[in-house]
Amino acid sequence: MEIGGADQVTYGDLMREYAAQRGLKRWLIPVPVLTPRLSSLWLGLTTPVYARVGRKLIEGVSNPTVVRDDAARRLFPAIVPMGLQRAIERALANEDEEFAATRWSDALSSGGAAPGGYGGLRVGARLVDSRVAKVAATAAQAFTPIRRIGGRSGWYYANFLWRLRGFLDLLVGGVGVRRGRRNPETLAVGDALDFWRVEAFEPDRWLRLAAEMKLPGRAWLEFEVREEEGGATIRQTAEFDPAGLAGLLYWYGVYPLHVLVFRGMLREIAARATR
Repeated sequence: MEIGGADQVTYGDLMREYAAQRGLKRWLIPVPVLTPRLSSLWLGLTTPVYARVGRKLIEGVSNPTVVRDDAARRLFPAIVPMGLQRAIERALANEDEEFAATRWSDALSSGGAAPGGYGGLRVGARLVDSRVAKVAATAAQAFTPIRRIGGRSGWYYANFLWRLRGFLDLLVGGVGVRRGRRNPETLAVGDALDFWRVEAFEPDRWLRLAAEMKLPGRAWLEFEVREEEGGATIRQTAEFDPAGLAGLLYWYGVYPLHVLVFRGMLREIAARATR
């Protein structure tokens, strides 16, 4: 059965639609020849796709994919394939949901920082920087300073840098840190937290914040606590979904500062958990 939607587009159109939904600007440069091997090597160099996978993808470009036989539509009239725009929207939404549900304590080693070199670990198009601290405390005690983070309590380490970041955000039309937080002791999904928004919250276990400052991409900061024999582990994870080259330059440019601030924050959270 040949199955396809009503949209007839080129591979270039696929790239343009994806770029538009990601807020990216892309220029397509035509070349006089197409060699699967060279194209797959270039794909492997510039994207997270392995060269051997890229080669199969490139080889598939030469195959006709326009539906000629409408038998599937006639035999299964209740099934209507979605259009290109909706399909890409759904793929991106599924990716967001998968990342939002990821428990990095399971996905990454609990022995320290996430694997990967400078800039952390690359997962698809996203960049992940994660570290863990073990404390001699219960999960509830370990989560208490996390629950109180932001607002008047500050961010526990290098607060002047957080205030500077908020001031710079205000200069470019962002929210800055002027919002504070609704309640100093309790959090709920949807609450504003300085220039973050609470995206997920499980008491004494999990806090996920989505950045609302002006960024060349999207960012999240996540804390997860797990009780273990003799204490608890606190995992802190920063995720970044860069928007094009500007996003990559931003992440790698400020990465040393992120390491300094996030490492100091986690160290202070661990110290407060054991007091």
